[in-house]
Amino acid sequence: MIPGFAMTELVSYNEPKNVAEAPVSETATTDPIAGVDLVVLKVPPRNQCWDVWDQFKTHKGAVAGAGVFFVIVVAVVFGPFVWRVSPAYIDFTAMNAGPSWAHPFGTDQLGRDLLARMMTGGRVAIAVGLAAMIISIFLGTLIGVLTGYFKSLDGPLMRLTDLFLSLPVLPLLLVAVMLFRDAVAKILGNDLGSFTLIVSIIGVMSWMGMARIVRGEVLAVKQREFVMASRSIGTPPHRIIIRHVLPNVMSPIIVSATLGIADAIIAESVLSFLGLGFPPDFPTWGRLLYDGIEYMQVSPQLVLWPGIAISLTVLSVNYIGDGFRDALDPRLRR
Repeated sequence: MIPGFAMTELVSYNEPKNVAEAPVSETATTDPIAGVDLVVLKVPPRNQCWDVWDQFKTHKGAVAGAGVFFVIVVAVVFGPFVWRVSPAYIDFTAMNAGPSWAHPFGTDQLGRDLLARMMTGGRVAIAVGLAAMIISIFLGTLIGVLTGYFKSLDGPLMRLTDLFLSLPVLPLLLVAVMLFRDAVAKILGNDLGSFTLIVSIIGVMSWMGMARIVRGEVLAVKQREFVMASRSIGTPPHRIIIRHVLPNVMSPIIVSATLGIADAIIAESVLSFLGLGFPPDFPTWGRLLYDGIEYMQVSPQLVLWPGIAISLTVLSVNYIGDGFRDALDPRLRR
């Protein structure tokens, strides 16, 4: 073979421009050895959200929990538009009545419809859970990122976290409600004041676990190459945290946020059950349990329905959190 001819053929075969300009799915190449035409098909990239969803669907408990929680949310949000009985309407002729067509869940000791009161209490429980979770996640993420990224803040903020962890949560909740309930009610009113106070106290007292989890993730992420490269070119710390650190610690934040809803619902139910939550005329699931204790032997539905609602909501949210934890872990994806 002539050397000049071989060099010309090699240069023309390795010409990159024509292949680069054409779409990958329509580019045809020829195998120089076998002489067979090869077609390279362009495969669209896989979205990470679909990978998470595919893994989440394999967790049967999480799927069942998501279905139950969805039904509960739809029932408490849209149920009052269908069942138009007022939760405050008193009917002395139907006190402690059992389930019937007129009252599917029965009535309480004053003849008020339990189904209407259950739906109103469900709205309050889910609203308290979401609002307290937002406060808890915000504080936990903020303190966790600061302690993990800035070494000078690690010592003081973690000692503050240890201090909050050492406090007895339930007695502190009770004392705080007793001390500040009347003062907040004078400013915001009874209902809104009670809601704001309970949500704030629960959120402030439940951020410590999230802070520790986020701190550990940030300590690992800030040692990675892309973070060190950003620091080497003079990127400000706040931009590194927003663009590089936070997106890589979202998995534990999402899982903790899901589980935090269940903890907040339980905390509000405990406060209402002890008589220190919302006002007596404001129905919540915990308050319904508190009001029905005295009549439990005569009318068991007074404590049966609120107990089932609290248990199903908390259990479904916990299963959803377990499913997210498995789905967001790359090591468990199949």
